[in-house]
Amino acid sequence: MTDSGGRRHAWWRVLRESVQGADTELWPEGLTEVVPAGFERVYVLFVDLYPEQQLQLQLLYGASQRAFERRTRVSARVTVVRVLGNALSDPRLGDPKPNEHLTEYLDQEIADLRGRLAQDSATAVSRGLNIGLAMGSAASLALLAVPLLWGADLLGALGVMLSCTNRWSLLGAFVCGGVGAFGAVLSVLVRLRGSADQLARRQTNGREGIVVPGQMARSMRHEGVYRVFVGWILALAVYFLLSGGIVTVFEPPATPAQICAAGGPASAAAGTELWGFWCAIGFVAGFNERWAFGILSRDSTRRPGKSS
Repeated sequence: MTDSGGRRHAWWRVLRESVQGADTELWPEGLTEVVPAGFERVYVLFVDLYPEQQLQLQLLYGASQRAFERRTRVSARVTVVRVLGNALSDPRLGDPKPNEHLTEYLDQEIADLRGRLAQDSATAVSRGLNIGLAMGSAASLALLAVPLLWGADLLGALGVMLSCTNRWSLLGAFVCGGVGAFGAVLSVLVRLRGSADQLARRQTNGREGIVVPGQMARSMRHEGVYRVFVGWILALAVYFLLSGGIVTVFEPPATPAQICAAGGPASAAAGTELWGFWCAIGFVAGFNERWAFGILSRDSTRRPGKSS
């Protein structure tokens, strides 16, 4: 029996380590397993007199073993055990009817535990989203730097020669897309401020205990990366529509052809205006997805001066 129990413990330890990000208990305990020795009959009495509080403590004890942060897992489990021990050792438990003061004590402790676990879920959401945004931002920096630093050399090695206007057009696209990615990051951070609990409720569909906080963290990490790349794609789409003249909403201060034809200080000034313009367009497209989708859904045949 000892060897069998040791093998089972080793199996669960290996399984726990093989699951990515699984810091929760894969073999959770029940509330009956932490009843102090010699209090088994008292616990049966507690269940009869306070069935609702016992059920809530049982649920909270299970939720505490699935908490996101290790400190929360330890403290919440200790709190449940302490509350249960206080209730079982309370002399008012021997009353024929539930005592209102003991009931109030249990309800207050249960409410405190619920708040602590809800904050743990909000922490899982915000931390996962922040990590996802950081990963997406790092990837966007790479996407912005690699084409600018090595793209021209690679095209040259392939025998592709870029004209002055081609280079300015590509630079405008990468600048617009890169700034759009950071606009998306800022948009998510602004929405995240003070609303992590709302995101947690959205992930659980308004019901507690459906999604493990660790799973919420991974889900929000993926969403953070997704939002950054959505900002990239939207900004690039808006850039190509506006620069190609397919949609005429804004008039760029200069075109690549004008910059290449100007030469000298005039070319530098026009290039600065062009970069500033596309940085602003890319940022707004990444920050305000609704505005970007509005640009993309415009009728391409519409022109200024024509009635809509």
